[in-house]
Amino acid sequence: MLWLGACQSADKELSQLQPEPELAGEALSAAQLDEQIWTRVRQTGSYDWRQATDHVVWSALQRSDQVLSVGYAPAGRCGQDAALPADAAADPDYARARQQVLDLVLASERAAHPEVTADNLIIFQQSALPVLTVRVRELATVRALRRSGLVRYAEPMGYEPYHPAGAASRTTASLSSSGCGNNTATAGLVAGSDYTVLTGGSKSSWNQADQYHGVRTAWTQSTGAGVKMVIIDTGSSDTQENLGAAFNQGLSTGRTVERLVTLPRNSIFGIPYGAAETPNDPCGHGTSMAGAAAAPRGTDGASVGIAYGASLITIRAAEDVFIDASREVQGVADAYTLAAGRPDVRIVSMSMGRVTSSSQIADAIRYAYGRGKLIFCAAGTSFDWSAGWVGVIFPASLAEAVAVTGVKDNLTTRCDECHVGADVEFTVVMQRNSNNLRPLSLAMSGDAPSTVGGSSVSTASMAAMAAVVWSRYPAETREQIKARLVAASSNATRRDPNFGYGRVNLARAVGALVQ
Repeated sequence: MLWLGACQSADKELSQLQPEPELAGEALSAAQLDEQIWTRVRQTGSYDWRQATDHVVWSALQRSDQVLSVGYAPAGRCGQDAALPADAAADPDYARARQQVLDLVLASERAAHPEVTADNLIIFQQSALPVLTVRVRELATVRALRRSGLVRYAEPMGYEPYHPAGAASRTTASLSSSGCGNNTATAGLVAGSDYTVLTGGSKSSWNQADQYHGVRTAWTQSTGAGVKMVIIDTGSSDTQENLGAAFNQGLSTGRTVERLVTLPRNSIFGIPYGAAETPNDPCGHGTSMAGAAAAPRGTDGASVGIAYGASLITIRAAEDVFIDASREVQGVADAYTLAAGRPDVRIVSMSMGRVTSSSQIADAIRYAYGRGKLIFCAAGTSFDWSAGWVGVIFPASLAEAVAVTGVKDNLTTRCDECHVGADVEFTVVMQRNSNNLRPLSLAMSGDAPSTVGGSSVSTASMAAMAAVVWSRYPAETREQIKARLVAASSNATRRDPNFGYGRVNLARAVGALVQ
């Protein structure tokens, strides 16, 4: 049995690991790696890099960008459940452990590559988390790290499996635009059926009707005012004025909107190239999520978000909804740590995910959770990259995240592309059974609504409902707000193995209906 040293072996029983191959100098092919990953996913529902052999981890580095995420901690403080420091850089014990781990990597890599320096070894600079991201080319380095008592994990950042059909699909470019490119105005929407025109002219999506979630009745008691939420996604469109200059129009006054970016600039082996990233959304997905959650209840005829009184921060953390690149892992982790450091933020929503786990993202989510944030993540939406995947994807599978999925308007069937499973806690109605219509949201520009589906819009919508409830009960804790959501849900007394607590009646949660 492969043992990963005092730090990692204390966290995870590794008896299922395969022995190291005799020809350790030869990396597995991408097809072989993908087959291993998908086999484990089908058997157990997940893939944890900490349960992989040194050789598999090293192979994944060779078949991607060679960037290794190394979580470190002082000796004796590296258990999975150990609390992370408020600021690793300012903690002398963590700073010392960081330097020791960096020295280990430097010495091991220099043995084969004398030209390596500390400056060209580190790929991404960290903020608060005790993580090193380093370029690693040698199997010996991976082995040394995973046996160190100072290392919590050592994982490839930029390797994700492609379609389980095998290596042939890896030659396609399908992953590069997952969830992108569809956020244009939807033609043929019908007033009174697909949306209701509110006083002032805003369009309320069909799924905001009281028969599904009681949203319109809930608005008589609360609109999310005084609550600030973060949408971690692909950014927001700089040409959509309802997420910019017109954010405070109509009944949506006295709130703020910020557009931030944590996605690092493109690089090759740590050398940056191309333009610096901006908060702008070239994908369209993030704009849809922000609109569904918090678009204003204005006078321009655009669709209105569920929490139209809430303040909003949109963060561009990834290129698309599939977190497969090293810089996307870093961008997402940095987005969560950013949200964690903002005392004015209460809710974080992310409608993106990946097949394999990422301990660095898990660190960041736990860091935010430890600072009182209520975190919602999408259970999964099946694009071509997740075909064959059943169950809740990472990071919605984490205990600190509230996993959300979508159901049809018959209230009992999952949406066509939505993932379900034991980790799901809430569902949102987001697909009409009769004509497959999805909820209304904001297009990339203009006031004509677009439509968007999947567990993505379900998650943003559920986060917005939580904002409406927290606005109604501002003195309560995260746990109390979640308890109110559960108590007002369709499966409150008996959690369903696939749909969790089910569909929340927002009007009941805010006290607009008798319990």
